[in-house]
Amino acid sequence: MTGSWRASRAAFADAAQWFVQVAGLVDGRWDAAGLGEWDVRALVGHTSRSLLTVEAYLADPATAVDVPSAPDYYRATRAIAAGPGVARRGRDAGAALGDDPAGAVRQIAARVVPLVHGSDPDALLTTIAGGMRLADYLPTRTFELVVHTADLAAALGVDADVPPSSARQALGLVADLAVADGTSVPLLLAATGRTGLPGGFSVL
Repeated sequence: MTGSWRASRAAFADAAQWFVQVAGLVDGRWDAAGLGEWDVRALVGHTSRSLLTVEAYLADPATAVDVPSAPDYYRATRAIAAGPGVARRGRDAGAALGDDPAGAVRQIAARVVPLVHGSDPDALLTTIAGGMRLADYLPTRTFELVVHTADLAAALGVDADVPPSSARQALGLVADLAVADGTSVPLLLAATGRTGLPGGFSVL
């Protein structure tokens, strides 16, 4: 097992645990504003898909690598991410969490994290963008867990105490996307206090 896979697996597990922790703080506010058109339940449902897709995709092995890296995955799914289906899937996933959404999130994490722990990083899985190695796909799920758990923390008015391992991997993916898309300069200037980011700036 390589050190990079061990670190990636730990970052995913830490992000999943943080999501479980913050979801446990909702305390009945499932209908409160979450993110955009989502209420808190839909936001939690969407975030839970960062775990559920790993499970589902591992159960659907691919025969070839179509998407060779995490940045390539985001570039391949930009049109899908901008479509109306994302909002609907978030609402559906929130509804699927049932009467005890926080408990459902705990159960999902308790199932998926050990599944990843016992999986081969070179396992080929079928994602919405095509075949990928687990080791290349998993950082996208850590990134989604980090960003949307931070969204959930903001919606609940609690501190976003991101685990360092998860933050490190998420920020690394941000850097990779910025370099690949030629947007590293505005990001570097903003991160070092030179100027603010342009309106609407995103690496996604």
